[in-house]
Amino acid sequence: MERIPKGIYTPEFRVEAVKRVEATGLSVAKAVKQLSIPKSSLDNWVRAARAGRLTEVGKGQRTAE
Repeated sequence: MERIPKGIYTPEFRVEAVKRVEATGLSVAKAVKQLSIPKSSLDNWVRAARAGRLTEVGKGQRTAE
């Protein structure tokens, strides 16, 4: 999978990335390599998902132009 420029990720992408870690038991380190995203981003998404706030992540983010 190719890295998305400027770190703009859709809510659906975030959910799927978290599912790779939560549902399959894949480590964050292996998931970020597969997805070509920063480890800190996935760590934040997993933490937000566990707190029930994943849908709030990225709400203030600008869209790609």
